[in-house]
Amino acid sequence: MKKLIVFLSIIAFTGCATLDPQTGEKNPNKTGKGAGIGAIAGAVLGAAVSSKSDRGRGALTGAVLGAAVGGGVGHYMDKQEKELRDKLKDSGVEVSRQGDNLNLIMPGNITFAVNKSDIRADFYSVLNSVSQALKEYDQTTVRISGYTDSTGPLSLNQRLSEDRAKSVRTYLLAQGVAFDRIDSAGYGPANPIASNASDEGRQANRRVEIKLIPIAH
Repeated sequence: MKKLIVFLSIIAFTGCATLDPQTGEKNPNKTGKGAGIGAIAGAVLGAAVSSKSDRGRGALTGAVLGAAVGGGVGHYMDKQEKELRDKLKDSGVEVSRQGDNLNLIMPGNITFAVNKSDIRADFYSVLNSVSQALKEYDQTTVRISGYTDSTGPLSLNQRLSEDRAKSVRTYLLAQGVAFDRIDSAGYGPANPIASNASDEGRQANRRVEIKLIPIAH
């Protein structure tokens, strides 16, 4: 049992290397990691629910089932990540990955005019690409979050962040993304990703993020 867990741990935290189409760098394969982590969880659970004399077999069975589930989700999100990176290359939108969650970071300077919540017309094509990917990969929930920098009244920033997130949500719905998959919220100047002490930092903080989370089955 211990040897099995150690072996699966190695798989989970190494995985296979894949080439990031946006940066050209090699990244750990998320499918391999997902399969490894799922296998570990399945092995532990399988051993826990088995009798003492049968724990080895229970762990192995759980590992196989867990790897199938974890690897399936990871593979699905791998494909969606590649699709989004290909579609959004050179668009100014950053695609990041945390586990099996994808995050699209849309800087405010390319998405909205200053102090406005109407989407810029030249950004429609980018959101069209996002909506196409969301419709093709429909086994995710979509969380849209709006943020501002720390300048100006807090109440104004809060309302602006909410309105911008709603604008993106409304646009994606109009492109045919299912209503029950999407929610939106505004957080004003909360959760900055850079220092508000510089123009560059404030510009980075004025953003909308779209988080894609696999639907649990």
